[in-house]
Amino acid sequence: MTVEIKWPWQYNFPPFFTIQPNLETRKKQLEAWKTLILNYFKQTNQYILDLSDISNLELFNNSSISRSLNRDDVILILDFLTRSENAEAIDKNKNRWYIYWHSLREWAHIIYSWAQKTNRTNSVLTFYEIRSTPNEEFTELNEEILSKALQLLESQEKAEIILLQDTCGVKIF
Repeated sequence: MTVEIKWPWQYNFPPFFTIQPNLETRKKQLEAWKTLILNYFKQTNQYILDLSDISNLELFNNSSISRSLNRDDVILILDFLTRSENAEAIDKNKNRWYIYWHSLREWAHIIYSWAQKTNRTNSVLTFYEIRSTPNEEFTELNEEILSKALQLLESQEKAEIILLQDTCGVKIF
């Protein structure tokens, strides 16, 4: 299934694809890239960005205006997203990235609120059950991101992750 992306006006503005030297302009540009990347990943239901073939990523290449971002500029933007807790490098070479259209704190809050609202506290839920819950924002959430969000809840003493025979579970308090 192909998702039709509605690109913001900046995407068709050639200077958007050149990191601006003026610090105030650059800050606005990075914010615009942040919004674009997070919306793109949310709309396409993706969680991992692989930079190994950056030249083929539509997100960073606008063929209609013949503009693209190079790898160093993409990493500069992703580092900006990291500071706002919306991205995390998966490997030390920064080739693969988690993109969090909700920060891990937000995912943890969404899951915790759902568990409280639906009376699922104090019972063990598998990660599969959580990810398979229909019509929730975390439906089909990447399992690694789910695990990180639940680990955050565990560090706040709001949950306990349990290793089951062939899977993982969690008890939310």
